[in-house]
Amino acid sequence: MPFKLTNLKEHNSELLNLLTQHLPDMFWVKDLEGIYLYANKAICDGLLMAKNINEPIGKGDVFFALRERNAHKDKPDWHTFGELCFNSDLDVIEQDKAMKFEEYGNVKGKLMYLEVYKAPFYDKDGKAIGTVGACRDITKLKKIQMDLEKSLRSLDEQREQLEYQANHDYLTDLPNRILFVDRLKQSISLADRYDKKIALLFIDLDYFKEINDSLGHHIGDMILVEFANRMKNEIRKSDTISRFGGDEFCIILNDISNVDFISNFITQCMKIVKKPFITNKQKFHISMSVGVAFYPNDGDTPNTLLKNADAAMYKAKDSGRSTYCFYDENMTKKALDRISLETELRSALENDELVVFFQPQMDVKINKLVGMEALVRWKHPTLGLVFPDKFIPLAELTGMIVELDRFVMKQAIRTFKGWDKAGLNPGKLSMNLAIKQLESGDFIEFMNSLLNSEDFYYHNLELEVTESEIMKNPDKSIEVLKTLDKMGISIAIDDFGTGYSSLAYLTKLPIKKLKIDKSFIDGIIDNQEDSVITIAVINLCISLNLKVIAEGVETKEQESFLLENGCKFVQGYLYSKPLSAKNMTNFLQERAKG
Repeated sequence: MPFKLTNLKEHNSELLNLLTQHLPDMFWVKDLEGIYLYANKAICDGLLMAKNINEPIGKGDVFFALRERNAHKDKPDWHTFGELCFNSDLDVIEQDKAMKFEEYGNVKGKLMYLEVYKAPFYDKDGKAIGTVGACRDITKLKKIQMDLEKSLRSLDEQREQLEYQANHDYLTDLPNRILFVDRLKQSISLADRYDKKIALLFIDLDYFKEINDSLGHHIGDMILVEFANRMKNEIRKSDTISRFGGDEFCIILNDISNVDFISNFITQCMKIVKKPFITNKQKFHISMSVGVAFYPNDGDTPNTLLKNADAAMYKAKDSGRSTYCFYDENMTKKALDRISLETELRSALENDELVVFFQPQMDVKINKLVGMEALVRWKHPTLGLVFPDKFIPLAELTGMIVELDRFVMKQAIRTFKGWDKAGLNPGKLSMNLAIKQLESGDFIEFMNSLLNSEDFYYHNLELEVTESEIMKNPDKSIEVLKTLDKMGISIAIDDFGTGYSSLAYLTKLPIKKLKIDKSFIDGIIDNQEDSVITIAVINLCISLNLKVIAEGVETKEQESFLLENGCKFVQGYLYSKPLSAKNMTNFLQERAKG
């Protein structure tokens, strides 16, 4: 039966009074404007501070909130509850359904929490004409709840702290043996799934016991902390370093491609460790011995890898300390050979053992020399003439490539300029450009300075960059190459077809020429796939209005194939092997005689 508002206003139902006036919960009825039509004793005393149960009739919550505030002007937050209540009244009316709320505000200067239930009520036509509500004070319950949540958070924090302490070294804050072995298991699982290799490094600090025994453990501890910090800065995010105890540390290096990467990493770490350790104004020098084991070659379980890396570390100790050994003796020999070669290569740069050779580039259609490529050779004192494939990768790995590249450029440009001044018509000089040059901030300045000092014509120079190297950072490469192009220097793509370049990027690069790699030229007569690829590259260059040159041409059949398919620029042993500066001078002079 529909509720009649007049019943409540006129008769103030005795039954309602009986049900509500003597209960601790608060009850009320309001119209659509939030004006009280009924309020029981609990809400009058506990929330509104009304004089009696009749005072709220015809008034709203804000009236009582303001009255309390005015009575306690020295306490601005004495009563704020009433100003919050009307918002939930509107929600109930708008949603047209019974709703539950948790409301809080200041009452008599203290924070009170209420659990509130409100619902609309209707006239005989089903139209909402007000709200009814009931609530109870849950402040004590809320405090218990919040205290419990705080206790649970504290317990969680303590649990996390205990878990962290159980898995980390107390001194260096590095993962301890327990966590390290767990991560090694994960690394092995991922490596097995994706067919990758892992390197496990077992490190022991040389003569560390003497420092502890002579100067005390507090000095030793400071050195261990500093060592850990230095090593943390050297590893990648995907790797893990751990302190196993004492002066023993282990490192997991994930996704390893070759032995050279490991050798370079360890060499860099050893350089970092050789820098003096300063504690209590005292200076100490330490070194480390390192053993290396690989997954899966040297073991497929954490225990086996650790045992073998440890054995390799003791082998390094026996070899004189401050060095590293692989569990596989062949790898150790290879690493030692690399270190020796690196040292010799540095000496080669200082002692002018690097020399520039030149290989002619021909227009075979008219049998004309159009230029030459500068190629570096190493005149090794004991090994003889060493070809670039033996030392260029090492130069790139060790960071010597920029210095080497610039040495070659200076020698080649100076020599080439001499031929040009002598009227020998050497054509255009082509030189290989390492990607590290493009990444160096001073390369453009270097080129301008070099070419101007030698009075070299910019348009007589062509720089070759490999397709695969450009695609490592194409946007940066494009920026620098465009600057070179504006200077008048031609850009060519070397070894085209061997990488994974995007044609979209190819059209953005300021290139003038593509060089077809020798690996395709070798098979153009007998291998259909190589011949199809070669023809496709030639046609691509025609479409893009680019020059195309083939390298490694060694037979007349190859030359004829290239000419028939639109490639007239070639270089290779069919015309000349790379020549020393002296022999190239003779070559040019002979052609000049004509």
